[in-house]
Amino acid sequence: MSQLTTEATTVSIGTSNASDTSALVRRRRLPASWLTPVLTLPAAVLITVFFAIPIVQVIILSFTDPQAGLGNYAWLFTTPLIGQAAIGTFLISLSVTLVCLLMAYPYAYLMTIVSDRTRSVMTMLIMVPLWSSILVRTLAWVVLLQDSGPINGMLTAIGLGPLQLIRTPLGVGIGMSQVLLPFMVMPLYSALSRIDTRLVTAAKSLGAHPVVAFFRVYLPLSRPGIFSGCLTVFILALGFYIIPSLLGSPQDTMLSAMIQLQVSGFLAWGRGSALGVVLLVATLVALIVVARLGKNARTSKGGAQ
Repeated sequence: MSQLTTEATTVSIGTSNASDTSALVRRRRLPASWLTPVLTLPAAVLITVFFAIPIVQVIILSFTDPQAGLGNYAWLFTTPLIGQAAIGTFLISLSVTLVCLLMAYPYAYLMTIVSDRTRSVMTMLIMVPLWSSILVRTLAWVVLLQDSGPINGMLTAIGLGPLQLIRTPLGVGIGMSQVLLPFMVMPLYSALSRIDTRLVTAAKSLGAHPVVAFFRVYLPLSRPGIFSGCLTVFILALGFYIIPSLLGSPQDTMLSAMIQLQVSGFLAWGRGSALGVVLLVATLVALIVVARLGKNARTSKGGAQ
């Protein structure tokens, strides 16, 4: 009898301690209304210190250095070389984006239909270049694309060369496409892997040609991945510096090289900042355009349904 009493006392004490601990945990737990601000505070501080404040400083410099006013922007819009660099930058960025899309879409689609083991190998092949320095890869392209390099050697052997590959926009595009291809493949694979292929099968069973089924069913469902990949590649291409400097020519200067020249060469921080603001505005315009296209795509999809 005494043993049962002792066990009951022990159980009651344990239950009481557990209740006290649970109550203490509840008292120490943050209110639900505080949870979101506390979790977002580190990211907000990081973005403010390393992104927002520097951008504000760049914008201020573009209006105040060397003197207050719109002189830097007047110089920017009245210098023909700046206009040529801006047009060349946008054309190369757009070309690289389209090339990456055409190369990445079949690759990402193939990743969705192969076995898990093959998919792992394909993922590794597309990710391995990211583990090496861009400078090292660019120097490798310098060797491959030079006038006496192996690529021109093969072209000469088959009667198509030699061609001027380095110090041209073509060489810049080749180098940038190789570096940016993974940033197109992964968003596309993420979107394509979620598509229900039974929809395409159903379209074919209803008499649609495979090409028609692809363009009317499969391609529209992959638009989120296309928009995300194109936006990422285009924005990254706008700010490339190393590859255009090593593979391009002075006649095909991009805006990033112009910024470096103004800041490091001429110590013209105001002009360099104005060029940086132009790139920032171009990035924001690209974001707005892609967001609008994505919204229209969702609207048309909903209307079709």
